[in-house]
Amino acid sequence: MPPSVPSPRRVARILRTSLFAQVACALVLGIVVGRLWPDTATTFQPLGDGFVRLIKAVISPLVFCVVVVGITKAGDLKAFGRIGLKALIWFEVASTAALFLGLIAANVFGPGSGMHADPSKLDASAVDGKTGGGSLPSTGEFILDALPQSAVGAFAENSLLQVLVLACLVGAALLHLGNAKVPKVLPAIEQVQDVVFAIVGFIMKLAPLAVFGAMVHLVGEYGLGVIKTYGKLIVLCYAVALLFLALLAVALKAVTGLSLWKFVRYTREEMLLALGTASSETVMPRMMQKLRQVGCRDDAVGLVLPTGYSFNLDGASIYLSIGTLFIAQAVGVELSLGQQITVVLVLMLTSKGMAGVPGSAFLALSATASSLGVVPAGAVALLLGVDRVMDSMRVATNLLGNCVAVFAVSRWDGALDTERAKKVLEGEIAFVEEDDAPPRESPTEVLEPESTKAEVPVHSTKAEVPVHSTKVEVPAHSGKAEVPAQSTKEPAPEVG
Repeated sequence: MPPSVPSPRRVARILRTSLFAQVACALVLGIVVGRLWPDTATTFQPLGDGFVRLIKAVISPLVFCVVVVGITKAGDLKAFGRIGLKALIWFEVASTAALFLGLIAANVFGPGSGMHADPSKLDASAVDGKTGGGSLPSTGEFILDALPQSAVGAFAENSLLQVLVLACLVGAALLHLGNAKVPKVLPAIEQVQDVVFAIVGFIMKLAPLAVFGAMVHLVGEYGLGVIKTYGKLIVLCYAVALLFLALLAVALKAVTGLSLWKFVRYTREEMLLALGTASSETVMPRMMQKLRQVGCRDDAVGLVLPTGYSFNLDGASIYLSIGTLFIAQAVGVELSLGQQITVVLVLMLTSKGMAGVPGSAFLALSATASSLGVVPAGAVALLLGVDRVMDSMRVATNLLGNCVAVFAVSRWDGALDTERAKKVLEGEIAFVEEDDAPPRESPTEVLEPESTKAEVPVHSTKAEVPVHSTKVEVPAHSGKAEVPAQSTKEPAPEVG
């Protein structure tokens, strides 16, 4: 067998040990099964949905533990506040740039031009079915929703912003009380964090099944014909997303000196899993592990990444801006420059409240169309057939945008070990699963550094006393009074 062709044994070993290979095979197999047997779409759907549920069950406790440990180990609540402020600034700049980039591309290429769609013939009720009759929260409601009514309810409802608020309060309380009053709380939280990471490792073994079920459902239910109907819109959205990621790569290189392509290679398993399941939440725990091991400090990872899931939806911003102009062009409405600026302003607000809302993209598009007053809200139904195909673009762009934000904000606040990051991305330092990692420093030593430092000289003093006394007795006949002093400073030469 030629050396360039891998042996069956090697292929089997790769499939057994590589999560990337397993997910890639499941992705291809899911497309084939969905294409050949579309009737099985609903049969395999629970595989993907069940995996997403399992991952969501551990996200809230994981975020809570990482943030609390990050705050207490950093030892500075003001630094944590600075990280949060810098993250919000980065989020706003990045998402606004994505909106403008989408608007420019839609104006230049006109993806909806020539469709001549009649809004009266569109089924507007289908949009209500997609959104469940819900609505996006107002600014005031969004702020209130971020504040927990119940500590248990925040975890039960899987509300990341509420969990973040609770974690910040607990971390601040631990810093305020100090180690003397609560010496056992932080070690307990660290141990819970280790348990959660171990659970994540167990769940990730099911990732290939989840990707297979999700792809069978996608191809079987929606088919490949939608690509022909909306080909221009799909190509434009994906092309703009690639252009935006290229700009992010330039920004990452300029700010940190790191390569976005090498980071994608480092996280290829997570990226493929997110694309296959059309959900960035499924890879949040693993992304937090990899960002921590690549050199980002715990408090930066714990705050920036989960917050970005609500405030930094770059892929969704691209889709919303292009989708709004697509709808207007499809129904023959020409939007003026002022109206397009209104689109940007409205989407800057509505895109922040999208996370966790069913059919949020359609709600945001409907709100934008209503604010313009010239585009029928029912025209949003034009995007029903293509929305699911856009998930991969939105997920990949959102995920990479948030990871770049973690690097940039960490570097901005001095919370990034750049040398370690370069070594990890070059493959010089291998990624180690948290549950397989070597034991960390004892929590007691982390909590009580003073007592540890105090014990060292005590032991050394006890060890030195008999040695000095022995040395003093040996040269006692010489009558030299300076011998003990010299032996204390340089015991080895004196013995010789």
